[in-house]
Amino acid sequence: MKILVTGGTGYIGSHTVVELQKEGFEVVIVDNLSNSQAWIADAIADISGKKPHFEQFDLADQKLTADFFRRHSDLMGVIHFAAFKAVGESVDNPLMYYRNNLVSLMNILEGMQQNVIPNLVFSSSCTVYGQPDELPVSEKAPIKKAESPYGNTKQISEEIIQDTIKSSEIHATALRYFNPIGAHESASIGELPLGVPNNLVPFITQTAIGLRKQLSVFGEDYNTPDGTAIRDYIHVVDLAQAHVVAIKRMINQQMKQRFEIFNLGTGNGYSVLEVIQSFEKVSGLKLNYKIVGRRPGDVEQVWANPEWSNNELGWKAKRNLDEMTASAWKWEQYYRNKQ
Repeated sequence: MKILVTGGTGYIGSHTVVELQKEGFEVVIVDNLSNSQAWIADAIADISGKKPHFEQFDLADQKLTADFFRRHSDLMGVIHFAAFKAVGESVDNPLMYYRNNLVSLMNILEGMQQNVIPNLVFSSSCTVYGQPDELPVSEKAPIKKAESPYGNTKQISEEIIQDTIKSSEIHATALRYFNPIGAHESASIGELPLGVPNNLVPFITQTAIGLRKQLSVFGEDYNTPDGTAIRDYIHVVDLAQAHVVAIKRMINQQMKQRFEIFNLGTGNGYSVLEVIQSFEKVSGLKLNYKIVGRRPGDVEQVWANPEWSNNELGWKAKRNLDEMTASAWKWEQYYRNKQ
């Protein structure tokens, strides 16, 4: 049972590789290391006892991607993470996001078609819902105009996948997840953005450890209980385990239709200030932060209705917010002390 994990040295990808290997899968990683580091493959081996096969190249390169799929035509499936993912950055540099996220997906689908590789799990996002009319958000919620080019690439990617499977033997599952945070319990892998973090929790932990002077909280005038934006934060290991469940469902031919969609979240919404308070509680530290203006592209509040995933996939998020922030802090300390 050989699986390609694109972006497999990245944050969610590396945790998913660990969970796949625990379940007996043979894993091949492709990553261009644009937002990760090669030593992550060794860290995965330290946890699982087996080093995944790793190839470094850019999936937006059609020739290299086609060559890869010819050499690995025995793949049972692909879990596709490799994409740029920062909302703010996508607003500033939309063409970079469209080129990278869409061209790489098309090259992968082409390789799957040509080599009769049947199963794709696509890393989608709750950003496809924009600012939803109703909360919590179910899979039946309308796809609204994206708030950012990043969100738009996820919408367009799902459309590309749906159009492709109509004319091929490919089956696909889109996992629309909310906000992954936290780290593996070993603290050997975790969220490691290169440069200044775009996501909340690594900016919190880097501020706490002294790498950043101050955390900026974007907006205090949202229509929420404390005025800050609300998200559904999910532990990255819970998220990784959902990908294993999804690919097994496909391999065992248990899908109800050829394209399936699942929301992956806890069903709980937490504000930015609540995440900061959780971190301060588990770490015993006082965080240096200030309130600044809203950030372009951010939605006000969103959290999941995970019932369909719970019932149909048989998967449920288990870890609470304090466990998430504590594991993120443990990872930050481990990584900085290792330097």
